[in-house]
Amino acid sequence: MSLVKRNNVFFPSLMNDILNPDWFGGMENMRHNVPAVNISEHDAGFELEFAVPGFKRDDFNIELDNEVLTVSSEVKRTKDSKEDKITRREFSYSSFKRVFTLPETIDGGKINAAYEAGILKLTLPKKEEALPKPKRLIEIK
Repeated sequence: MSLVKRNNVFFPSLMNDILNPDWFGGMENMRHNVPAVNISEHDAGFELEFAVPGFKRDDFNIELDNEVLTVSSEVKRTKDSKEDKITRREFSYSSFKRVFTLPETIDGGKINAAYEAGILKLTLPKKEEALPKPKRLIEIK
């Protein structure tokens, strides 16, 4: 399984920060709004766990197209309040998109997703032919 890797080299990051014209961090901060993902492999398949607190089940879009798994969300919320002659409207917008290229051993038709306690958990089972075969026992004569 492959995913986009971030470059954590100090010097290029420092130079980008110094030469970046976006001094107030507007666009730069929006780019880093990506949830952390734990990826683990088991004999039966892979598990992906996304840390996404504050979302609802309906906020997520999960798509599989030609061995490319895309997990995304886009949430827009507004809050209105009126007090005497003052009207206030606050907008909230959050989104993310993570893309993973799956190995050919994954059975795309059996992928499951569950969301509980701020964790989106995807289970990606392996195809039958990719599962580990039990070792043949040697008969004692």
